[in-house]
Amino acid sequence: MLVVDASVAVHAAAAGVPPFAGEDLVAPPLMWAEARSVLHEAAWRGEVASEDAQAALTSLEALPIRRRSPRGLGTEAWNVADELGWAKTYNAEYVALARLLRCKLVTVDLRLRHGAGRLGLVALPTEL
Repeated sequence: MLVVDASVAVHAAAAGVPPFAGEDLVAPPLMWAEARSVLHEAAWRGEVASEDAQAALTSLEALPIRRRSPRGLGTEAWNVADELGWAKTYNAEYVALARLLRCKLVTVDLRLRHGAGRLGLVALPTEL
């Protein structure tokens, strides 16, 4: 099982290829809102064509990623944010889910990878 964050989901959706074939992929519920926001913002800024963003949105919704929100996720995210000195708990939700499920969080977000690296839960795709 792997927790994937919005950065991984957006890359997979834009490429039209599901990430990590054969793996059981999960994410906290906020991942879909974050990924949709990234796609919409890219289209709004003109960084990608509206049609391409819409296609990526369709791919995003079809990715084989299950929503997981175990009991205590919010509290654990709060604790992770405190432990890592983060003001916000958004990224902490991904780390907290990985911690609760005892698995790795995969990201292409280098700031997240380095910020939570000392916990041993976060990896880049190339580190798997």
